[in-house]
Amino acid sequence: MGKVNWTGVIVGGLLAGLVINISEFVLNTFVVAEDFAARMEELGVSGGEGTGAMVVWIVLGFVWGIAAVWLYAAIRPRFGPGVKTALLAGVFLWLIAGLLQAVAMVNMGLFTAGMMVLGLVWGLVELCLATTLGAWVYKEGESEVRAPAEAAY
Repeated sequence: MGKVNWTGVIVGGLLAGLVINISEFVLNTFVVAEDFAARMEELGVSGGEGTGAMVVWIVLGFVWGIAAVWLYAAIRPRFGPGVKTALLAGVFLWLIAGLLQAVAMVNMGLFTAGMMVLGLVWGLVELCLATTLGAWVYKEGESEVRAPAEAAY
């Protein structure tokens, strides 16, 4: 087992974070903006908008991307390099960060289950794509032996 290539984790993670941030921008600006605003008004909640909040969301997108590629790097020695391992890392991160969060929000009455379904599906696709692209950048070293089917990673 090789050591984690931290430069690869950061570079791949930043790429994954960029994918996450672009995807979240599209989702929250064009797809669910009206429904979300209406629900926030129903709840009497203001905030979460403006430059300060936007910076927090962008930073969190990059942190999530770095976490996804770090998880890929951590499980790669056991599951092998490639798309399958990247998807496994993306799905696992979605389970603990996406699905559990959505269940908590529905359970607290913040959102309806119907509102969360689109976000859950969107997030699963987003995170799998982001993790796969970040994993594509990640390498552990030139001495690594790769199977022909996994040569792309």
